Formats: sequence, C-alpha cells, structure tokens
Amino acid sequence: MFSRAITQHFLSLLNVYPIVTVTGPRQSGKTTLAKTALPDWNYVSLEDPDMRNFCKNDCKGFLQTYAEHTIIDEAQRVPELFSYLQTHVDSVGKNGMFVLTGSQNMNMMESISQSLAGRTSVLKLLPFSYEEQKAEDILPESVDAQIFTGGYPRIFDSGIPPYQFYKDYIELYVERDVRQLKNIGDLDTFKRFVKLCAGRTGQLLNVQNLSDDCGIGATTAKSWLSILETSFIVYFLQPDFRNFSKRLVKSPKLYFCDTGLACSLLEIQSEKQVSSHYLRGNLFENLVINRFRTKAFNRGADPELTFWRDKNGIEIDLLSKSRETQETCAWEIKAGSTYSEDYFKNLRHWSDFSGVPKENCSVIYTGQNHLMTKSGSLVPWSDCAP
Repeated sequence: MFSRAITQHFLSLLNVYPIVTVTGPRQSGKTTLAKTALPDWNYVSLEDPDMRNFCKNDCKGFLQTYAEHTIIDEAQRVPELFSYLQTHVDSVGKNGMFVLTGSQNMNMMESISQSLAGRTSVLKLLPFSYEEQKAEDILPESVDAQIFTGGYPRIFDSGIPPYQFYKDYIELYVERDVRQLKNIGDLDTFKRFVKLCAGRTGQLLNVQNLSDDCGIGATTAKSWLSILETSFIVYFLQPDFRNFSKRLVKSPKLYFCDTGLACSLLEIQSEKQVSSHYLRGNLFENLVINRFRTKAFNRGADPELTFWRDKNGIEIDLLSKSRETQETCAWEIKAGSTYSEDYFKNLRHWSDFSGVPKENCSVIYTGQNHLMTKSGSLVPWSDCAP
C-alpha cells in the first residue's frame, strides 16, 4: 500500500470540519486514501445499486444507519443526500463525521455549494506525484519513462502496462462518466476531440481551430472542454495579465492532468517513442507544471500558477507565487539536457521589464547539473522543488 502526501492534511481537516470531501480523477486513489487513513470507519459506496436505492428512497434512514464515522464513496450519485447531510451534521454539531469522495467534480461541487458550504473542506487528489513515486521507490528511471508512465496508482499496484491502462481508462471514461455528465450522442466524435486536444498539449487554446478540425461547432467544443476540465482530464493554465507596457496574449494554455494519458491519446506506445516525438518538449513542460499543481493540492492549496506571453512571442512558461512571501518566481522549462545560455534569453528580457530579480528566475531542464548563472538558476528536473 503506497502512502499519499496529502494524508496528514486530510486527517487534520477532520478535526475542524464535520465533513471532508475528496475529489479528483477516477482511479486516482480517493477511496484507498480514505479507507487506509480511517480503517475503523464505515464504508459505503453509492455505486452499489442496492445502497444507492436505499439512500435515494430513504435518506433519513440511510443517515440513521450511518450516523457518523462513515466514508461515502461516489456521493454525487445521490444529489438529494447533501441536503439531508446538512441538516444531520448541523443537528449533531460534531467534527469528523463524514468523508465524501467523488470523481465528477461538477455534480459534486454544485451539491456542495447548495447544501454544504461552510460544513466541508474540499481536497483534490491527483495521481501519484514525483515525490510520492520517489518516496515509494517506484519512480521510472528516465524523464521519458516518467512522461509515458504517468502516475495512476493501478499502474504501480497491479503492474498494468501504461499504454493498456490508459486505453481502457479512456474507454471507461467516455462510456461511463461522459454519459453521466452530458448527453453526447456521437461518442466517436467526442473521442476524436479528446485526441485532438492531446495534440495541442502545452499550446495556446484556439477553440475555433479545434472545433474546425473536429468538425463540430465552437459552442460544442467549449462545452466538451468544460466536461474534460470538470472530470480532471485537462486543465487550463491562465495567462498573467500584468501588462508591463506590452500587448499580451490572453488565451489559456491546454495541459493534461496526467502525461501518461496524453501519451496514450497521442498513440505513443513506449517511452522510446517519447524521446523522438514532436511533442516531447510540450509533454515535459506538462510534466513539470503537473508537479507544481500536485504539490499545491497536497497542501490543500489552490495552485497560484500562470504563464506570460506577449504579442511578439516572448514567453515565460510558468510563473508561480509563494503563498508565504507573495514573491513571484519565473520558470522556463526546457526538455534539453545540456546547458545553453539561450535558455535564459526570455527570462532576462522578462526580468528587466518586470522588476523581478534574476534570483527568482530559473530554468528547469532534463540535465544533471545545478548551476547558478548570472541570469538565474539552472535546475535539474530531479531537484525541482516547487
């Protein structure tokens, strides 16, 4: 059983909230986290048809049966339960009563905002992070292998080949979750849309271009992108809008929550194919930004991450803000393994007009040497500690 970095924060929240909610992608380990951290608690899955019918038809009886210290899995399957939970926890007035888990963030968050605001803290559990894999000695040896393998627990628990796992994952996601989130008639077109998104990993989002390539309307494309974001398949890195007297790009960039999933959609079937793939640089950039995001979520924080790009094409891949000091750090992400002074070109330019000191500017690359240059730090991927 692999330990999760979020565990201590998860347990601490049960001391101050009656309910803790854990969301995240399907099969990211939400149920395992809750059951491992709380082995003496009751466990109920609303995926079970009998239990779901019991809960739907008699919410009061359900909560009398499971009055506290209960993990309720896939809680969004019975939306009416949330109102009864509100009344129940208010009447009892205790913390640490329930843990709710769910993989469909839209339905879960709608129910929480309507009924459980102020009564629950919401955590996001993503697949294994770099730090978790390293701590458990399951970290793939090369960067390309890390990109290809991704971080879903079952790959490591069961030894399933990554390409096979993600192929099955996509089929399950489309056939089950997408149907529950939205009535999509042509699932084959939706699958093609997801693959087209993978081909745009790390690129500026152009909805019209994406919809044209897929043969659908722009409104449909926006709706489908919302579904992918809601179900933790993709996310959007927003641009930094500080002007600095420059005309800025205002479109977000598209990334996948797991690089292994992106590789599968790109029909990459081995780590060797990653090394020569035309999107290797984008996939490495995706891997790095995922590391920043996961570390923030494991602290229970929202990632304060953006990118910066002007109309002349000068871009900073990632800007992060320290929660403690509120200082901005700038990061360029390069898939090369050999130092080049050109890596710092955009950082020098950005530092000069933004006023952010060069000490806060770094390049993350796939090499081994940690160097302090006059333009900033050169940081190996393995030593990157956001």
